Amino acid sequence: MPTRRQALAGLLLAGVLPGARAQNVSKPWPAGQVVPPLAATDLNGRPWDLAALRGRAVLINFWATWCAPCKEEMPTLQTLADLEGERLAVLAVNVREPLPRVRRYVQSSGLTLTVLPDPKGEITRAWGTTVFPSTVLVDARGQARQIIRGAVDWTGEPALSWIKAQGG
Repeated sequence: MPTRRQALAGLLLAGVLPGARAQNVSKPWPAGQVVPPLAATDLNGRPWDLAALRGRAVLINFWATWCAPCKEEMPTLQTLADLEGERLAVLAVNVREPLPRVRRYVQSSGLTLTVLPDPKGEITRAWGTTVFPSTVLVDARGQARQIIRGAVDWTGEPALSWIKAQGG
């Protein structure tokens, strides 16, 4: 079984969409940078708090309906959420869009993963996200480990290896 560091290195080196290596940039979370809080209510009215998810690996994806690469990777995020179930929390933070638009997109695309609206961009600013899609991978201890900017195939082996290395 690969170590956490080996799994992260694999994700860093090969976590892009097949045949499209220039579509994302992956780097470690800055050493010493505190993980911002994340507390929000999903589209079903359920509250979510990152601190309450300790013990599970968490994938936080920042996206928007106007973002073509975001829409490209969303089906793979849904598949990942379906495959990993309780082992991994997949949180899709929708950035600065009206709630009706987000609901329409989620319904029309058949998404059932957790979507957290961020209509004022407060969560997004706290996490320092300016590129979409962007994803932060948080380990089961609540420590952010990796930042990925750009679309990723979340059903690929590098992503699944990272999740397994986190105890998922």
